[in-house]
Amino acid sequence: MTQTPRPVTPTTILARELSEIADLLDAGNGATDELITRVHRARDLAAGLDPYLDTCTTPQSAALATLASRTRTEDWRSRDVVSGSGPLEMEMLSGHVEGRFLAFLVHMTGAKRVLEIGMFTGYSALAMAEALPAGGEVVACEVDPYVAEFARSCFADSPAGSSITVEVGPALDTLRRLDGTFDLVFVDADKTGYRAYVEHLLGSELLADNAVIAVDNTLLQGQPYSERPTENGRAVAEFNEYVANDPRVEQVLVPLRDGVTLIRRT
Repeated sequence: MTQTPRPVTPTTILARELSEIADLLDAGNGATDELITRVHRARDLAAGLDPYLDTCTTPQSAALATLASRTRTEDWRSRDVVSGSGPLEMEMLSGHVEGRFLAFLVHMTGAKRVLEIGMFTGYSALAMAEALPAGGEVVACEVDPYVAEFARSCFADSPAGSSITVEVGPALDTLRRLDGTFDLVFVDADKTGYRAYVEHLLGSELLADNAVIAVDNTLLQGQPYSERPTENGRAVAEFNEYVANDPRVEQVLVPLRDGVTLIRRT
């Protein structure tokens, strides 16, 4: 049975909060009509953003739609956890708009070889693979064997799936034994490992000239600028500060979904 996604981005969390406030006001606590109207307007503004982005973005392929559907109907709560970011859940899926954003990055950078650190069920890997030129390759690192096999079964249903190589195991171990260079790297793994992954990349020979690193969840539900962040929230805040103060790179944090930071060496 398909589940309803819980709010996991700053805008969807804001929409939930405003919806609950609006419900309280509707219950009749002495609020003025003007206040009620303004709260409803704010709620609609926040709640309508992500659906509108979805409708204004090129549709996903049939293979990606099937992968997303399979991910949403899987009972992840029954699976043993290997992920360093906590329990597996369908919200780890990159999704339509971010998938198209990553495919755009492949086209814009002219990437022929892509590295992904943290694959989950493979939506982002397949989205990038679909955008590769002939002979291109995506190398996707995934720590959880069950998830890796789930992704492989989805890739088998797509013509682009044959261009994806899945490496199972701790990402740093995989990075240390990889050969060649990558034009684009997408990082979406355990948040406490973000700094180590990017530090390794910047100090290695894995990055091609003008390579771009895209790091997901750098807004992490608003945690990095929260007064009481979680452990993952603190890790992302520290990572963001590290990147912002690294003289070797330039970066921009894009408020897409849960935040995507683009990094390149100067």
